[in-house]
Amino acid sequence: MGNRLFVVIPCYNEEEVLPETSKRIGEKMRALIEAGKIAADSRVVLVNDGSKDRTWEIICQLHRQDNLFSGVNLSRNRGHQNALLAGLMTVKDLADMAISMDADLQDDINAVDEMVDKFLDGCDVVYGVRSSREKDTFFKKFTAESFYRLIRGMGGEVVFNHADYRLLSRRALASLSEFGESNLFLRGIVPMVGFKSDTVTYERGERFAGESKYPLKKMLAFAVEGITSLSAKPMRLILSLGVLILVFALVALAVTVIRLIFGYAIGLAWVIFSVWAVGGLILVSLGVVGEYVGKIYLETKKRPRFIVESFLHED
Repeated sequence: MGNRLFVVIPCYNEEEVLPETSKRIGEKMRALIEAGKIAADSRVVLVNDGSKDRTWEIICQLHRQDNLFSGVNLSRNRGHQNALLAGLMTVKDLADMAISMDADLQDDINAVDEMVDKFLDGCDVVYGVRSSREKDTFFKKFTAESFYRLIRGMGGEVVFNHADYRLLSRRALASLSEFGESNLFLRGIVPMVGFKSDTVTYERGERFAGESKYPLKKMLAFAVEGITSLSAKPMRLILSLGVLILVFALVALAVTVIRLIFGYAIGLAWVIFSVWAVGGLILVSLGVVGEYVGKIYLETKKRPRFIVESFLHED
């Protein structure tokens, strides 16, 4: 088993953190090379996801100064998951193992050592899992943990408190490349790859600089993407809810007929409530079904998930 490591880091408007990120990850890579854990021709691949600032300029500068750093420039912004996949697929035939991590330095790079050790022990997939969420706000902690529980409840297979900090072996990368869906949710797809896996726990730190690229709106969209990409259970829940409301409506109809027979008055409030309730259910149902139809529409087009404009790399 070879030990050539490629660290893949998606970057979107990360000019503020890249100098420090490249410094720290560079030191870690050289320490691993000196310890003989990874090959001397291991690389750090920075993926520019259509940034609007100087991110690509900094990546090019890093590559010119040190061939430890390689760069992938996407033709336009494709989102974090596609940018991450672009980097992984670019290096899948070059690397014996690849580690994906974010550029904001919140993922503890010291966990890389243990990931590599587990790979050398025979693991094809090693997940970086947060040991706690004590630094998160109550809202962030509650929504994040609820998200993982919801995904699992909907039938998705995800690793609790794991984001996109993970190691994949060459054969795991090759297997990942066979998943052709356009709607990407790598946290749910990677567990489907199978092979021997393990976890490494770490304490997630604060963002070094800049702003989070995942505000609440994007987080909610990401949650919907995850649920609808992994499971059709929401549509089954709608069917169950529809049957339940139908039973409720039949019971209400029977009660109404009985009240009429015995001469009791029937208020309009009950009728108005019923109309609004059923109307709301129909709109929600159409929205959920529409979400799936939209995904089917995009999948049938077979559009490329990303387009690489240039790849800076030296063996």
